Amino acid sequence: MSASLQTESRFISAADGLRLHYLDYAATAIRLPLVCLPGLARTADDFWRVADHVAPTGRRVLALDYRGRGRSDWDRDWRNYSLDVEQDDILAVLADAGVSEAMFLGTSRGGLHTMRLARARPGLVRAAVLNDIGPRVEKSGLLRIKGYVGKLPPLRTLSEATALMRLVAGRDFPGVAPQEWDIFARQTFVETEGGVALRYDPELNHALDSVTPDAEFEEFWDSYALLAQVPILALRGETSDILSVETLDEMARRAPRFEAHTVPGQGHAPLLLDEPTLTRIVTFLAQQP
Repeated sequence: MSASLQTESRFISAADGLRLHYLDYAATAIRLPLVCLPGLARTADDFWRVADHVAPTGRRVLALDYRGRGRSDWDRDWRNYSLDVEQDDILAVLADAGVSEAMFLGTSRGGLHTMRLARARPGLVRAAVLNDIGPRVEKSGLLRIKGYVGKLPPLRTLSEATALMRLVAGRDFPGVAPQEWDIFARQTFVETEGGVALRYDPELNHALDSVTPDAEFEEFWDSYALLAQVPILALRGETSDILSVETLDEMARRAPRFEAHTVPGQGHAPLLLDEPTLTRIVTFLAQQP
């Protein structure tokens, strides 16, 4: 978490009473806020460096924990780990924060939510940064993600967790510095008296039950058509197996105000820790209200 910004952890109740958490990075707000939506098994803490760079430009930054992740409560019914329920949760957080229009930064699943919100609430999304996600998601990447979500071998320390992450993901993330692996591990796991635990409900793996080698997956081009009416910056990890170059090119063809940035030496999804990517995000947002 940022040590230089005034940051508040805020909690609200979802429509069904489950407690939701979000981070509110205070700023002297002279522009529309930035709402940060994490990936499937990720948390609000992924965006602290983004907040460090964006808040000083006059934007309030909000970063959300979906239900079952981070400091939000786990749901006793895993069927509620769905895009529809999460969308209602996001709208509840925005209502609590008094946000009716904003910039959005969505990593992976957060980008799908950004597209869906553009369709569900016209005027809410004024510009979007999509972090390694598009309307078409590659099957090979989904199968890979299904192979690890909710699964954790016995680990005693965060150092062991860091070593495991580098072993498993290092091939696709050769550009990540050693200290960034340490940060990423702390954002993924938590040390407990019994060892290392995930920072999300392992039952979240049921969200991928439909992912099989023979399955056909939903595409989001209709929602993207609505999002394409606003400025878009698409980030793609150089080795991504979720966002293909072909899909990125099609996204550009369908959006008149489209920019793209490739994050070298990273796969799905870029960690949002490297200076060139952060600078690119700040430059894009500087052109928006």
